[in-house]
Amino acid sequence: MSDVASPQPLGRLARPRLYEQLVEQLLGYIESARLQPGDLLPAERDLAERLGVSRATLAQALVALEVLGVIDVQHGTGAVLRHRASVASVIKGLREHRSRLPDIVEARSTLEVRLAALAAMRRTDEDLAAIDAALAAMQREIDDGDRGAHGDELFHQAVTAAAHSPVMAQLMAFIGEMVLETRLESLAQPGRPEQSLASHRGIADAIRAQNAVAAGDAMQQHIELVSDVALLK
Repeated sequence: MSDVASPQPLGRLARPRLYEQLVEQLLGYIESARLQPGDLLPAERDLAERLGVSRATLAQALVALEVLGVIDVQHGTGAVLRHRASVASVIKGLREHRSRLPDIVEARSTLEVRLAALAAMRRTDEDLAAIDAALAAMQREIDDGDRGAHGDELFHQAVTAAAHSPVMAQLMAFIGEMVLETRLESLAQPGRPEQSLASHRGIADAIRAQNAVAAGDAMQQHIELVSDVALLK
């Protein structure tokens, strides 16, 4: 009888996600083209054609790089390189980002639903004016063809301020950078800026009506909407 151990069956290697493959190719292009911080990447249409993918798929990879701070996607200009990074560090960052997204969503549900309810009970005329100004800012951005990220941020800041809860406001500030990650991911989804704005208007209406239950429910529905991102699929 042989003492030689039988070989262990080989496990199937996980196939890299398409956006990870695209990120590797984009970083390879940045390296081969010797782009430096401040340089502009080719237009999305040209990049998509070169890589043989749809613009929607390419946009997902670009947003992933934007979240990690490798590029800055500027409306009307395009993707600008912020710093050159290694493939290994970027893929590691992407996977860490993806793994923490559910925790960020959970934290938002815990904090922002309660903040919306408190805002409905405590809002002042000045608070309502700030909320309306944020909605108008997001509408202008979307009308200009942008994603509305700044107006989105202003809206959530205005709701937080309207709750008049300093400790909860500090907690929101603490997770602010992580919320920014989910904001960029969400608003990059096709049609999402318009959906998010409509959702914001529902929250604002409940706050204006001083209906705490409706405001909390509307915020929960909003968070569920914006948490539907391609990176979690």
